[in-house]
Amino acid sequence: MKILVCISHVPDTTSKINFIEQNSKFDSNSVQFVINPNDEFGLTRAMWFKERQGATVDVVNVGMSETEPTLRKALAIGADAALRVNTAATDGFAVAFELSKIAKDGGYDLVIAGRESIDYNGGMVPGMIAAHMQASFVNNCISLDIEGDQAIAVREIDGGKETLSTPLPLVIGAQKGLVEESDLKIPNMRGIMMARKKSLQVVEPIGSDEKTVCVNFEKPAPKSSVKMISADNIDELINLLHNEAKVL
Repeated sequence: MKILVCISHVPDTTSKINFIEQNSKFDSNSVQFVINPNDEFGLTRAMWFKERQGATVDVVNVGMSETEPTLRKALAIGADAALRVNTAATDGFAVAFELSKIAKDGGYDLVIAGRESIDYNGGMVPGMIAAHMQASFVNNCISLDIEGDQAIAVREIDGGKETLSTPLPLVIGAQKGLVEESDLKIPNMRGIMMARKKSLQVVEPIGSDEKTVCVNFEKPAPKSSVKMISADNIDELINLLHNEAKVL
């Protein structure tokens, strides 16, 4: 079984986020980047298939050279090879188009992508990959087992879970629950050293028109100052809760 795991290069949630060029572009200076958490859940499940069923696992990213350390981390976790599509990831449709071309040309049985990335939270790429590939698609996937060319997947739905059976090829939108956080793999020194010797192939994009363009980013409004009320001034507290906080 051949598995392709799509890896997004996203800012660490502890990084301070700023914008430049009149708030139209993300400022990547002094920002630490990591594997998108939903992708990491998917990668860990792919490693399970590698260890128990002998699957081969490749990782792919759409991005420029600055994303390669993130791909190297995925290799250190245990992926066999990496591919980088040499173009900036600026639009969900264009990214999905490039990834689907890699998946189709590589003859992958299973494509795993995070259900969404934590930077833009678009949630559109896995479904569009499946559409371009004309493959089955299961989003919000929290369990996956494969026997032969048949997959049994469980996905989250409102108020419960749904179990699905589908043939390969399959695209899933991974999330927490596909594996638990305690199962996530931390690269060890041996894995890091081996990752340096593994293949990281750079391929040129086939090109696709961008369907969306970011016009402006806006930060949340700053939190208002805290008002301290004397413990014996209950009337003032009730007045503020009623008229300002509007919770009474």
